[in-house]
Amino acid sequence: MSLFIGLMSGTSLDAVDAALIRVHADGTPELIASHGETLPDALRAALHQLCHADHVRFAELASAEGAFCRLQATTVKRLLEKAQTAPHEVRAIGSHGQTIEHAPQGYGGGPAYTLQMDNPSLLAELTGCCVVGDFRRRDLAAGGQAAPLAPAFHAALFRHPEQWRLVLNLGGFANLTVLPPTTDSRQPLGFDTGPANALMDAWVDQHLGEPYDRDGAWAASGKVDEALLARCLADPFFSQPPPRSTGREYFHLDWLNQHLSGDERAQDVQATLSALTAASVADGIKLAMQTYAAPTPAALFACGGGASNANLMARLAHHIPGTEVHDTASLGWSADWLEAAAFAWLAWRRLEHLPGNLPSVTGALGPRVLGGVYSA
Repeated sequence: MSLFIGLMSGTSLDAVDAALIRVHADGTPELIASHGETLPDALRAALHQLCHADHVRFAELASAEGAFCRLQATTVKRLLEKAQTAPHEVRAIGSHGQTIEHAPQGYGGGPAYTLQMDNPSLLAELTGCCVVGDFRRRDLAAGGQAAPLAPAFHAALFRHPEQWRLVLNLGGFANLTVLPPTTDSRQPLGFDTGPANALMDAWVDQHLGEPYDRDGAWAASGKVDEALLARCLADPFFSQPPPRSTGREYFHLDWLNQHLSGDERAQDVQATLSALTAASVADGIKLAMQTYAAPTPAALFACGGGASNANLMARLAHHIPGTEVHDTASLGWSADWLEAAAFAWLAWRRLEHLPGNLPSVTGALGPRVLGGVYSA
């Protein structure tokens, strides 16, 4: 048995999540402990600015990277204290880093790229643990989207002998994993369906000064603007076949403002953004199941911060009749820590020289061993 830590800071820019897992001899992962550290306001603001900057000074990038890495190290330290585990007992940390920009098709004819701000060398120095980092660029080098990577973990955990299942990560953006039964020879499919918390968080912050809409209460107080929803869904991204992935460089407040008429009530826009997430997920499911020529999946299991948004979960259930909607806790894995656990598992795959990507998801030319190793 081996212990691994996964670190994840998603596009919501809210916290560094850490999961300690044990990987058993047969490759089965088990969640042992978890811990999260909220991003300080100054660091969150700096990261947000970097995500939307046209020009960046190296000193600004280095300063934010250093602060982020030290927060990661603090998160690891507190996780290990909680689990009463020494650093030398951990075989490796899988560090995703903080995505600053993701452009797997490039821009304006330029090269494809994905940028996760991280410093695995410093993290290894600060924690005394081996670190596996830079997971995404090998898949990109093999012609893939470099995202999403979690579907391989979802497939390892949640495929059912007979049922078609869906796993939906509701972070800053929504990524869907479609899992055929294990008796079906076809491979899982996964892709980004569109924005989830990123636009809703930005809108509530702009109007109420709150970092997020707790339980979707503000969205529930509004009314969906069907015309606005239709204009948003007309964006070409939503009809693009997979593989596909996206991020803040595409969906942001300027994108939303282009679709506003200017006389909408703020709470109605929030309700419409919640409906946009649910409707685009439903459209993504329909597209995927048509690809498979398969029946309506039996169940959808949500994870990520959006799984705690009661309004969003209710809208999802409304948009996908015939499919039961749960969170991944019903399968024995906390919805809050699944993605961090995925990068712990990917670190195990790297040290075992096993592929970490699914070409059926990312579009890469084939399976690839992901990540670079930075010894303690």
